[in-house]
Amino acid sequence: MSIIKSFSVGLGDMFYIKHGSDNFTIIDCCLSDDNKKEIVGEINAEHKYKEITRFISTHPDGDHIQKLDYLDDEIDIVNFYCVKNKATKPDETASFTRYCELRDSSKAFNIYKGCKRKWMNQDGPDKYGKEIGSSGINILWPDTTDDDYKTELEKAENGTAFNNISCIIKYSLNGGVTAVWMGDLETDFMEKIKDKVSLTKTNILFAPHHGRKSGKIPQEWLDTMDPDIIVMGEANSKDSDYASYPNHNKIRQNSAKDITFECEEGKVHVYCSSETYEIDFLENENKSTFDYYKGTLNI
Repeated sequence: MSIIKSFSVGLGDMFYIKHGSDNFTIIDCCLSDDNKKEIVGEINAEHKYKEITRFISTHPDGDHIQKLDYLDDEIDIVNFYCVKNKATKPDETASFTRYCELRDSSKAFNIYKGCKRKWMNQDGPDKYGKEIGSSGINILWPDTTDDDYKTELEKAENGTAFNNISCIIKYSLNGGVTAVWMGDLETDFMEKIKDKVSLTKTNILFAPHHGRKSGKIPQEWLDTMDPDIIVMGEANSKDSDYASYPNHNKIRQNSAKDITFECEEGKVHVYCSSETYEIDFLENENKSTFDYYKGTLNI
């Protein structure tokens, strides 16, 4: 069993995966003075019994690394995963400064399409000989040899744009859920690379760019992934692309608030921190592991 948690953090992204193996993964960071103690307190409680904790940064835009310095101070990030880049910003925040320090340190591991790493997607013993299973995470993008991607890296180095250096992350549980994250990839860039990314059937898709129209997913990708649930981020309603996925079941984080996916073999039980939010496409299996059970996806 594993747990995927999507935090309601406003115009930003923050997730964790509590793996069934001895792994814990945090994806992106968007903390505020209002939520930082509660969220980091939960992360500390959930990861403290896991031997391997990693932080994956999809890209260094502000709403994906907000208060990264606070998170690092509180949990001590020792495995920092990011795409290889030389991003700069004309006005550096404490969060971006910490991002650069981690990115350029010995704690960093550069992720790219098809990369392999012990415990990310390979089993292996720790230094004491204890066997640790993999986290089930694979990186589907970027292809660091791709010319379109290199152009986006140059923009990031010049401090002008960061969204399209986002990685694509796939998490798979044996016999269970497949989930995909796409950071803030924009539609025009996804159209350029749509034939260069190998996608498969997906149960939970976190819509890129917080569900904005500017991050609408190419139809070819939607057809291939055929997602059972698309999680729409907290983009403003005027910017949301909610209506562009008419044939797919969706959860809108603006209304659902925190979303917890309890993943078992062949099933995903869904909970939301909003007591009143309703989801009509799930089956009722009367689960109660967390508060406000909304239903079960059978996969």
